[in-house]
This record gives sequence, structure tokens and C-alpha cells, in this order.
Amino acid sequence: MSDLHLPKNRLRKAALEYHSMGRKGKIEVVSTKPFNTAKDLSLAYTPGVAIPCLEIEKDPHKATEYTAKGNLVGVITNGSAVLGLGNIGALAGKPVMEGKGILFKKFADIDVFDIELNISDPKKFVEVVKTMEPTFGGINLEDIKAPECFYIEEELKKTMNIPVFHDDQHGTAIISGAGLINALELVDKKIKDIKIVIVGAGAAGIASANLYIKLGADPQKIFMCDSKGVLYEGRGDEDRNKYKKPFFRKTNAKVLDEIIEGADVFAGFSAKGILKKEMVKKMADHPLIFAMANPDPEITYEDAKEARPDAIIATGRSDYPNQINNVLGFPYIFRGALDVESTAINDEMQLAAVKALSQLAKEEVPDEVKQKYGNEPMEFGPDYIIPKPFDPRVLLYTASAVAEAAIKTGVAKKIIDIAQYKEELLAKIDWTRNMMRNIYVLSKKNPKKIVFPEGDNNKIIWAASELANDKLAKPILLVDNKDKTIAKFEELNHCYQGIEFIEYKNSSLYKEFVDAYYKMRQRKGITQRIAYKHLKNKYYFAPMMVKLGYADSEVGGIEASYPYVLKPALEIIGTEKGEGQVVSGMHWIKYKNRSIFITDTAVNVDPNEIELMDIVSNGVEALKRFKFQPRVAMLSYSNFGSVRDINTDKIEKVIKLAEKKYPDLIIEGPMQANLALDPERLHEFYPFSKLQDMPNLLVCPNLNSANIAIKLLSKLSSAHIIGPIMEGFDKPVQLVTRSSDVRNIINLATISGVDTLRLK
Repeated sequence: MSDLHLPKNRLRKAALEYHSMGRKGKIEVVSTKPFNTAKDLSLAYTPGVAIPCLEIEKDPHKATEYTAKGNLVGVITNGSAVLGLGNIGALAGKPVMEGKGILFKKFADIDVFDIELNISDPKKFVEVVKTMEPTFGGINLEDIKAPECFYIEEELKKTMNIPVFHDDQHGTAIISGAGLINALELVDKKIKDIKIVIVGAGAAGIASANLYIKLGADPQKIFMCDSKGVLYEGRGDEDRNKYKKPFFRKTNAKVLDEIIEGADVFAGFSAKGILKKEMVKKMADHPLIFAMANPDPEITYEDAKEARPDAIIATGRSDYPNQINNVLGFPYIFRGALDVESTAINDEMQLAAVKALSQLAKEEVPDEVKQKYGNEPMEFGPDYIIPKPFDPRVLLYTASAVAEAAIKTGVAKKIIDIAQYKEELLAKIDWTRNMMRNIYVLSKKNPKKIVFPEGDNNKIIWAASELANDKLAKPILLVDNKDKTIAKFEELNHCYQGIEFIEYKNSSLYKEFVDAYYKMRQRKGITQRIAYKHLKNKYYFAPMMVKLGYADSEVGGIEASYPYVLKPALEIIGTEKGEGQVVSGMHWIKYKNRSIFITDTAVNVDPNEIELMDIVSNGVEALKRFKFQPRVAMLSYSNFGSVRDINTDKIEKVIKLAEKKYPDLIIEGPMQANLALDPERLHEFYPFSKLQDMPNLLVCPNLNSANIAIKLLSKLSSAHIIGPIMEGFDKPVQLVTRSSDVRNIINLATISGVDTLRLK
């Protein structure tokens, strides 16, 4: 049973324990600068703090340079309409506001101060919030009842020079608007032609109706219901609420049961059970039912489907398809607005967010997103019209679209290059982009031909498409049937331009490869018959392409065990220096803005001194290609001979060999890992050490220690890890594991392309 479906008494206990365990509440303030010494104190506070104060006095715009204002949003409420709880007051609403702050931080790295005001008078509320403009980069109004919320937002927008956004209005409107566009496309209806029935004339209902009109809906075909029934002309209260007034219509229908007949869309912002199965049956063909009341919808998914199997259904719940969740909107809208220092979040920015979400829903969903949702199917269609909240690509699509709209409409004070901004956003959602930046640049200068033996694999198809599209490589896919593979590309919505397909079992290269392979291996037990058999195997065909120059490198292993792919590569391509040299695997770790490499994590169980020297050499040469200046620490349980045995003696011999081969190389050891990563302590106890800075290449004495270290790091730390990166082959080969995601395949392919630089 999921937490969403816990019995009420258990849910109550779990929720209270969650909020009270450890540090109370859900948020804290954490310093972003060092604050450990007297010097830090003098800079953070008096006297040093006076200097940025004076700079801001001279130029107020510098507040975004010297303070957190530019990344700080105020989540402000008076507690008059908290979730489905009603007017519970400002203090009782604080847990919700803290939760909102967590969502801002988690999904868009925006900091939040939650402000709860004991003010029921909307004019006083406006006056108080206006005074907070120096503090915040933006204001998110939250859980304020209608119609006061409309007045408050309007007045604040008029007078404040920072974005003001009432999420209960516009957040729901934007997300449901994106779902509406996509659902209409699936049922082949035009928005200008459809009849829309909206139930709930509060903040979300009215804002959604207004947004649907901006998307092209005919205002006269939008019918709204409140607690008294249909808003119809002659009801007698048309002038009581100026925000409802535009939605009173000439109609004989007085109640939902009457107005729902022939409706194409039901949009509910009301309460549980309002929409009955009998009503749903009266709707037009292929109706769209957006039952968004929380926590329980106006009609359950099951009842709606039973009444109308042809319906597309969305709710506010995560346990049903098509969740309309505001978290898909506000973090990313504010991210885009803050990053261009926008003075507002205008209609154009909101529409840009709608279109961005609509487009993203049509893109293929990465495996890492599917895994977060139990690997449920996610493909654009009736059960997937809107992206999932934990899809990190929402940041890229929405924030960039919002920022671009702000610039185009003149509300951005900071003009940025949108293409560069997208790269920065990509780096936020894909940590490897920062690590790999130099390698990407090198690859794009001269993209290499990379052969993938598993060309029919979905992950390889995706990776190849991105590599070709980004001009990082010229992929060659080994396939059984070219036409079927191309059809698969089209089915998965991936471009295959710039990709070469080879039906390896029927290739014109087959005979040439058999002859060459037989000649290479005839004195190593390979007969012609075995040669013919091996070259029908894609894991032999691929390295032969590299060996004979038809490809620059190979990337394989997504469908096979490591040894199964490694053996043919070693037999055919061999090592850089011929027999006797070893290949090795290295992992690249990014931790606290530092890059550290650990080797050998993949191949050599217990290397002797010559093999360990090869491992050092492989690592040093790789770091140079990656544009790092190698600083090597030879790891051990002993520090500089404090304990002597055959293993520490081996390390000392390797250091001498390395110093002879690389006279300028900084290499030290044997030393313990904690000492290697603490230069201050290293020099306190061992001032003779050549390592003046933290090493960036850690060489472990054997496979046990290296592999255990990398596995522990992957599970017990926040370090980002790429690998294993194979080194030592005569020509580039990279092996991916069966669990590799698309990004790791792309990264290793790009690395293999850069590896060809050593062959010049």
C-alpha cells in the first residue's frame, strides 16, 4: 500500500512524525560561504559586510550580485484558503508554505522564505507585501481565497517591480492548459470549436477559463458553475463578483446535469463526487475529463472510464494517469523569470510555459524518469498527455521558454543568450555536462566514426541520435535489418540523419574481415571455420571495423556481459604496446567541484609492478587528453614506508618507473587515501611530499580495493561518477554495462572519440 492510500489514522501518525522528527519543520538556512574562522566572520559580518552594503547603495542592481535576492522567492499567504482545508489561518498554513519552499528548492534550486501574515483585509495585505520588495526576487502568493486573491495579485503587479504570481490561479491553469492542448490533438478537435464546462468559480477555475481563451477557446462556449449552479444570465447575482461576471451565459441550463450535455471538456476545480457517471455519458464523443479536485477528484478515474471508455481523463492524483500537478509549473516559471531578472510574469511567459510542457509530453521519456515511476509505460497518448513531476527535463523546456518570452516582451532586465542558457540548464539536470565540457568541445571539432554492435537496442538508438544531432560523433549501427531499425527510430521519435546502418551478417565487408581475422589468429587456435563463425557475431565484427579503419572506435556491452565484449576487443584490437601490456578501467568522480579519477576499477585483479605501471601510464595519458594536469597518488594502507611489505615495495618501484618515464609527473606514495585527500594534513606530517595540491588520479593497488571504493562512493556519497573508462587498447574501445543509461553511453562514446587523438 502506498503512502497515498494509508488509512487516515496511520497517515496522521506518519505525517506528524515526518514533520516533527529531528529538527522541527522542513526547512533550515544554510550558509553558502565558508564560516569557520575569525577572517570568515570579518568578511561575512562586520567590518567586511559594510563594503557590499555601500556598493548596493550606489547601485541597487548590485543586490543580485552580493546577496541572495536574485534567487529568493517569498511564498506568502494569509491562510484563508489552504489546500482543501479552507480558512484555517496563517499559522496553521505554515507547514504548507514550508512544503512549497522545498518544492522550489528541489525542482529549480530556488531559495524561499515563507511568510505567513495574519491579515484578512486585502488592502492591508497588499501594503505589507509591497514593503518586502527589497528582500525578494519574486513573490509567490499562496492559498488566498477568492475573490480577494484576484484583487491582491492585480494590485501587487501594478506596484511591484518583481514577478508576482498567484500559483493557485495560474499554476493549475498552465498545467491543465498544456494537457488540454495535447488531449485535443489526440481526439482531433480544435479548441475554437469545443464546449467547455468548468465547475468551480474560484481562483483556479476563473484563471483556467481565461487561459483557455488565450489558447484559442471561444468564450461563448465556456460555461462555468459555482456552488449555486450554472452562471447564467438572469440569475440575479451577475454584478456581485466582477471576476465571475464575464462568464455568465445565455442558457436555459441551470445545473451541471443540464449544461454537461454535449460538452467536449469537463474541467473540475471543486469537490469530490460532483460529476456523476450519468453526466459523463451525456458528453460529446471522446470527452476530456479533467477532474482536478484534491485530494479526491470530482469523479474517480475508474468511474469515468466505466461510463466513457473513449474519454481522456486527468486528475490531481499521482496514482492515476495524467496528473495535473502545479509543481510542473511554478518552480520552472520562476527559474526562467529570475534568471533574466524579469519584472513580471506576463501572459506571454505563461503561454510559453504551456507550450513547453505540451511539447515535452511528446518527447521520448528517459529510462531514469520511468524508473522513478516503477517503469510504467510513458508514451504520448491518452494516458500520457502531460510530463511527470519528476522529469528533470521540465526545467530545461519550461525555464528557457519563460526566459525567452520575458526577453521578447521587454520585461527582462537581463538579456541572455538563450542557447547558452539552455546549456546551463542542461548542466543543472545532467551533472555530466559540466564534467564533460572540454571533451564535448574536442569531439565537436572533429566528430569520429563510432561503431555500436548493439544497433537495434533502444538505448543505443537514442544515444546515436543525440550523438549525431549534437555533432559529437558519426555513429555506425550494426543491425539485423536496416529498414526495421529505421522504423524503430521513427516509432521512438528519434532522428537517424547522420547515422550509418550496417547489416553485419550480410555485409560486403564480411569476407574481408574473415580473411583478416584468420590471418591474425591462425597461430592462436583459430581455424577458417571458426573465423567465419566469429565474424557473424557482432562483438567480433565491430572491433574488426576499428582494426581495419572502417570505424575510429567501438562502444558496446549494453546487451552482453563485460568479458563477452572485452575478449574479442582484446583479441582483435589488442593493447597499445602489444602483448604484455594491460588495459585498465578508470572511473571519473566529480565531488564538490573537484574531478578525481580512480583506477583500475574494472580489469586487473592483482597487477604486478609492470602491470601497475601500465595502469598508471594509462591513467596519466587519459588525463592529459581530458585536459587535466595529472597529479598521482599511489594508495596503500601504509604511509611512505611506515609499514613495509611486498605491496608497498611494489608501489615504490612503480613510482620510480613512472618518474623515469614522465620526469615532470607529480606522483607520490604509498599513502593512505584519507591523507591523499587532505593536503594540509599531508604537509603537516610529511612536508617532503611533492603533492602541493589534492591529487586527481588515485591508483589503487588491486581490483578489490578500487572496485570496492567506487561502489561505496556511488552509494554512500553525493559524488557524480562516470565510467568505467577503458584505457590501454591499441585503438579506442569503451565498454558500457547493461545497466548504463543513455547519458553514460553518450559520455563514453564521446570519450572514445577523443581517445583517437592519441593515434595522430
